[in-house]
Amino acid sequence: MKESKGKRLLEILQENYDIESAQDLSSAIKDLFKDSLQEMMNAEFDSSMGYSKYDKKTDKTNYRNGSTKKTLKSEFGEFEFETPRDRNGEFEPKIVPKNKRDVSGIEDKIISLYGRGL
Repeated sequence: MKESKGKRLLEILQENYDIESAQDLSSAIKDLFKDSLQEMMNAEFDSSMGYSKYDKKTDKTNYRNGSTKKTLKSEFGEFEFETPRDRNGEFEPKIVPKNKRDVSGIEDKIISLYGRGL
């Protein structure tokens, strides 16, 4: 019998977080959401730059230039998020576009990916 997505997600949460109340569960999901969103943003940035953070590529035409912090709002509340920057200012993020602060609605997609084991 196929395991449900929700059951798999709960197993992941129980393995990685000390959940004893509904508040703990909410906090764990918020944390997973934040981390997932940040990893997706970093992967998008690596793809845009054409090399990963620690590559020793010598023919670079654009360089990494730190990150910018901003507060995002979601269905799980507010949290700090870092958007990577490049020196030429060419990076246009798709996950969380520039000047966007409210990412409500994307949570279900990310939770679904966790449930599938991605």
